[in-house]
This record gives sequence, structure tokens and C-alpha cells, in this order.
Amino acid sequence: MVQGKAGYEDITALARDGVKFIQNFSSGASASTPHLYISGLPFAPENAIPYRDLKEKFPCITKVAEGNCKDWPAAQVLLKGHTLDVTSVAFSSDSMRIVSGSHDNTVRVWCADGSMQIGRPLQGHTSCVTSVAFSHDCTRIVSGSHDKTVRVWDTDKGVQIGSPFQGHTSPVTSVAFSIDGIKIVSGSHDKTVRVWHAGRGVQIGSPLQGHTNWVTSVAFSPDGTRIVSASLDKTVRIWDANGGMEIGSPLQGHTSWVTSVTFSFDGTQIVSGSCDKTVRVWDAERGVQIGSPLKGHTNWVTSVTFSPDGTRIVSGSLDKTVRVWDAGSCIELHSPLHGQTSLVRSVAFSPDGTRIVSGSSDKTVQVWNADRSVQVGRLLQAHISWVTVAFSPNGTRIVSGSYDNTLRVWDADKGVQICSPLHGHTDQVRSVAFSPDGTTIVSSSDDKTVRVWNADRGVHIDSPLQGHTDVVTSVSFSPDGTRIVSGSYDKTVRVWDAGSHVQINSPIQGHTDVVTSVAFSPDGTRIVSGSSDKTVRFWDADSGMQIGSPLQGHTHLVTSVAFSPDGTKIVTGSHDKTVRVWHAGRGLQMGSPLQGHTHLVTSVAFSPDGTRIVSGSDDKTVRVWDANKGVQIGSPLQGHTNWVTSVAFSLDGTRIISGSIDNTVRIWDADKEVGIINDVEGIAFLESNGCYTSCSNNGEHTNPQLYCYTHLTSYHTEHDVHATLCSDAQHLISHSSIRFSSVSSHALHDREQLCCHDTQAFHQCVTLHEDGWIRGSNSQLLLWVPVDKRKSFYNSCTNLVMPRGGVELDLSRMAHGSKWQECFEP
Repeated sequence: MVQGKAGYEDITALARDGVKFIQNFSSGASASTPHLYISGLPFAPENAIPYRDLKEKFPCITKVAEGNCKDWPAAQVLLKGHTLDVTSVAFSSDSMRIVSGSHDNTVRVWCADGSMQIGRPLQGHTSCVTSVAFSHDCTRIVSGSHDKTVRVWDTDKGVQIGSPFQGHTSPVTSVAFSIDGIKIVSGSHDKTVRVWHAGRGVQIGSPLQGHTNWVTSVAFSPDGTRIVSASLDKTVRIWDANGGMEIGSPLQGHTSWVTSVTFSFDGTQIVSGSCDKTVRVWDAERGVQIGSPLKGHTNWVTSVTFSPDGTRIVSGSLDKTVRVWDAGSCIELHSPLHGQTSLVRSVAFSPDGTRIVSGSSDKTVQVWNADRSVQVGRLLQAHISWVTVAFSPNGTRIVSGSYDNTLRVWDADKGVQICSPLHGHTDQVRSVAFSPDGTTIVSSSDDKTVRVWNADRGVHIDSPLQGHTDVVTSVSFSPDGTRIVSGSYDKTVRVWDAGSHVQINSPIQGHTDVVTSVAFSPDGTRIVSGSSDKTVRFWDADSGMQIGSPLQGHTHLVTSVAFSPDGTKIVTGSHDKTVRVWHAGRGLQMGSPLQGHTHLVTSVAFSPDGTRIVSGSDDKTVRVWDANKGVQIGSPLQGHTNWVTSVAFSLDGTRIISGSIDNTVRIWDADKEVGIINDVEGIAFLESNGCYTSCSNNGEHTNPQLYCYTHLTSYHTEHDVHATLCSDAQHLISHSSIRFSSVSSHALHDREQLCCHDTQAFHQCVTLHEDGWIRGSNSQLLLWVPVDKRKSFYNSCTNLVMPRGGVELDLSRMAHGSKWQECFEP
């Protein structure tokens, strides 16, 4: 009506940005209306009309100091509720709802704008739900399961319609409605495709047979006359939906299992995805491949589909990415969509083509902006897989190694990469270390080699150190830098001359399983090793002979070992979730295991003064322990979004570094959490009075000194010591900052409303939670962070996140709590 008239383009742009604003920020605003301004405006893209027009009127809101986008982001909504892998997702034809199936045996329906789950989970299947789809009129949902049944559900009532469809003799892998909603097609491990009457629940005709292995995916053509199927027999087949006969020859070209298949919306093309890591497009009439395979995924392609207009293809993969391709030119349109933290199992376009939904083994459903003009963040130089890390001796540099086969060197203060990635290893890098003088770096790899690098020039020195016959898991320099020790899957420990790069003496043998970690003693006379055989062993560094008996106590494989700086103790971490301290001379465990991690412990290290231990774990946390008392110091350091693989102290003990499968390196203030305890005397007194530990609402151990403050201040007239302790604690708390940035001046200026002095676990409370909210100690809402901004997020204990480019918030002028209205200036 207004097209072509003056101002039409402005109105269109405003409407478009308004819709995207709602799609991106409705989750925050639905919980608290003021956050339409408090949380919505700060994160709106710089080029978006709401931000451009309103930012001057809201000077006292959060500022995104680093990491904001110029245009609308790809990630919009994160839906959580499933308790196991999400296997299948689909949009309703009106784009208003999303249906998902999961290994938790349930089907769930969601509001597509991310505001809520609709109704209760649809329960009835007795095994994994593998596939889900809406009928075209949105009134029904069909699901397939490993329980060998197909079930139909009433979308609005959330109840099963009729009895399960039974006939398949093995798990059902895929289901779909015909466009008119009269038929349902299903595929199964029994190698058959079956067609059902959707209303009566009876099989129509005989099974469609021809595949020689499991059928993985099925779909109707838009006119309902044909069915396409994919199989582990590496073929795609087309069937007559009415007669049940195969049409033409199988479509062949994939070199491995075909996992997903569907028709284009005009029925002229078919797209398929495969374990050969490719996506292929086929002429549906002639049965021939169109163009070259679409390559880019680095692991199996699990799901593919066309956009409604047929111009784009979306694919999901075990490489954790979603990719969008131009269906005509077969080229990738922009950077992969990263966000899911585990395998992507299913993808789908919304019927209007504006959004993509993905389901993942991380138990979540993610909604993305499908607009191909969007630049997905800014391109960062970073590892693309697991990360192991180490500080240089002077603390100015960090070296990281990764499962992407590279090493990278970083400026520890600025968080920027110093030189190009170090290439040379032909497989995953497992371990890295600096020489004591900081001039060289040593690394080990799955390629069975140890390599030495010039730390300044980033080049490989001489040939690789070869001798191990399997993966090399761990490397370390001797204190004088003249030797290197390595451990391997081949069950041996080897010592090398760091100058000539030749092996010294024969391999050190004794472990009965994989050697996982090795280290020299501070005086260089001994070597300690940990192993999957659950033992820790000492060796004479010169003769290679075992010293004493193996140290036994761990109930699962040992992952990491380290000497204390004085050589009298050893710390070990294990898959049994514990950290243990041992007397290095007597070979006996000292005290009880250090317990607190809720998953495998992957890495441990002593502080330079030997008073503290740091540990990393698959529970995504870094924890600090008192090495003498054997108790956890403060709250866990949280921020990593996936397993922590490596931890270390800086040489001055003020910082902790951690590497993670989330592809980031974080630098933590080692004193931030422990300062409250270390600066207050009388810990033994508190222990003797039973006040040393407490628990927060979620059961995690919290900061003991803060707990003592809340429970002891009332006794100050009778116990002056208590009053002194609590006064010190209060003073320290008041000087703690709430900061989500590497810049200290970005801290929240008015934190009293958010954290009273009687709070438990100050830093643990005021952090980013899984639902995107930053809350205060009493669950006050400070800020809601959109999905695309949550990765590489800072917290008050994090000094730096590498690679740089993630979100950093400036809260210095933020009006919040009861003063939130002050964010606006008319």
C-alpha cells in the first residue's frame, strides 16, 4: 500500500528492526519489562534503528565496550529443557512454534520467539525420540522412536492421538507428513520405508524395500507423489508414494553413510548429507548430481534441508557448526554458525526463511537469524578445538596447543596473538611447555612426535624428536633446560637431550597402561609420571630406574601430576573426580582426597610458593585449594562453557591460566577469590567452631568467610575475635568489584543494591547464569545477556579471555534495581 511512496524504505527498515528486536530480546523482557530498555538497548546492533534513535536518551545503561555487532546476530534464542541429546527439530508452518525430540524419550513444543516451552513434554515413547515433524495445518505432530513405533500427537492438547503405529521391527529413525496431512512416511533400522494412513494409523501397502542397510532419513515431495530416502548403504533412493515402487536407479556418489535427505520446495531437487563430510545436490527428475559436493564441514554431516525459496541449503554437523550454502553456486555464504557446544544433530528453516533452528547433543535447541547478509561476529584468530596452555617463566607470554594441530603464542597482558600459528604437527597437539629461560617451547602430539620451537620467531628447531610408537600425551623441560621428558600411549617415559634432540638412554618402562602426565622434580634428579593404570611412579632421571613402589589410591586413571616447588610433595588429578597430595619421599598420600569437582579432573598444578593447588575439570570449573589444609579456597572459578583441559599458575602466583574445549584461554586473578580468606586471620579458630563451610542454594561450597560474617556478627559483644574477623571480611567485600570486562574502571559503580554484606559466595552469585541472567545475591535481575553474547563472557575473577573479541561490558554508569528509571534522560 505504501510501497513506492516517500519514506517507504524507512518504514520497512523500522518494521524489520522492530521484529528482530522482539525476536532477540523477548526472553529478557518477558521476565521483567524494564529490561526491554536495560538489557535490550545495550545489545542492539549499532546499525539497528532502535539503538541509533534511542541510545542518546538512555545514557545510564550498560555499554558494550567490546564485542558488539553492527548488524543483527545469527544466534537469537536458546531453548533449554531436554535432559539428554536433542535429536530432531522442526518449525510449524506458521513459524510460531518449534517441536523437538530427544534421547530423554520426550517431544517438546516451544514458542519460536524463545519465551517459553508450551505445555508439558509429550510423553509416551519408551526409548529415544529420533525424529519429529508438524503436519502442514499445525494441528498434529508425528514422532518416531527407537521403541520401534510412530506416534501422532494433538499439538494444542499435548496428548497422543490413537495408538502407536506398529510394524517396524527395529528402531524408527525418521518420520514426515505428506503436505495434505493424510499420509506419514517412516524409515527404520529394519532397512524399510513404510507409508501410513495418518488418521487411521494403519500401514498403506507393503514396506518399500531396496536399501541394504539402515534407512536414516525420509521425506515426501511437495506434491506428495514421491518419497526420498537415505541409508547407511551410501545411497539415496526415490519411490512412488502411491505404488511403492522405486523410481530409477539409486543416487550414488557419497563415499560414506548418507544421514539426511529432503526435497526442495518445488520438488525439482534433492539435497543429501553424509558421513563423508559433504553435502550434495541432485536433480530429482534425472537422478544425477548437480555440481560439485559442498565441502567445509570437518566431521559428519547429520542434517540438511532447503530454504523455502530453494536458494539456500542449511546443514548441521558433528563438528558443532551450522552452515548455510548458496544452492545455486554451491558455495558457503558466510562464516559457520557457532554456538552449540556439542554435536549438531538436526537443522531446519522456518517457513518464512528468516530463521534456522538446530538441535544438539548439548541438550539445547538454538534459533538463528538466517539472513545471509549478516556478518556472524568478527573473525577472530583462534584455536578451533581443545586447548592446552602454559605460561612463560616471566609471565609475559602464553603458549597454547590445540587439537587443530597448531600452537599459538599470546601476549599475556593484551590477550593478542604475537605471531602466526606454529605449524608442523600433523595431528592434535596434546601438551606444551616453555623452557626455563623462555627461549624455546616444547610440544607433543598425536602424530607420535615431540617438537621444539623458537619461542621468539615461532619456527620449528631442527627435526622432530621421534621414538614413541603412539600418541605423546605430555612433555616438560628439566629445571636447567637441558633435558625434555615425555610420556606416551606406548606406556613409556622418554628423556631427550634438549640441545641435540636425541633420546637419552632406553625408554623408561613400568606402567601397564597409557602414560598421561610427566614432570621433573625441582632439582632435576627425579621424574614423576601418572598413568591410566591408576598409579603414580617415581623414576631416577639419570638411570631411568623406578624409585620405590607405585603410589596407589586413585580409583580411576590419573590425568595429571606435578611436583611442589620444594620437591617434597606431589599433586595428582584423576578421572575419579579427586585431587590428591602425596609425600614425595615416603610415597604416602597426605590427608584425604580433595573433593569438590563433579566430573573428571583433567589438570593440576602447585602455586610457586607451594601453598595452593589449582585444578581444572570436565565440570567446566577451575578450583583453588589450600595445599596444607586440603580444603577448597573460595568458590569455583566459573566462566568456561565446556571442559577445562589445562591449568597453571603464573611464576609470581598472582594469576591462573586455563584452557578449555570451548576454544578459549582465560586468565584469572588468583587472589580475587582467595584474598578474602588469606587476609583474615584466625581460620583455625573458625574451623574449631564449625563455621568453616556453607552451601549456596545449589549445593556448591561457597566462600566460608562470607558465611561466618552472616552468622557471627550477632555475637560480637561476647566474641571480639569474631567481630574482628567479620569486620575484615566486610571491608574486603566492600572493595570487591562486579565487573564483566578486562578494564577495572568498567565495574558497577553502585553495587550495594545488588549485594548486601550478608551474601553467600559473592562472586559465584553475581555471574552469568545458564538462562542468560546476571543476578544479585537475592536473585535480583541485573542484566539479561542475549545468546550470541554469552560465549567468552567475563566474570569478576577473569582478568582476560583469549582470543579477544568477546563481549566486555561497561557498567560504570548503569542505573539498576530500584533506580532503574534513572537510565533515561528525556
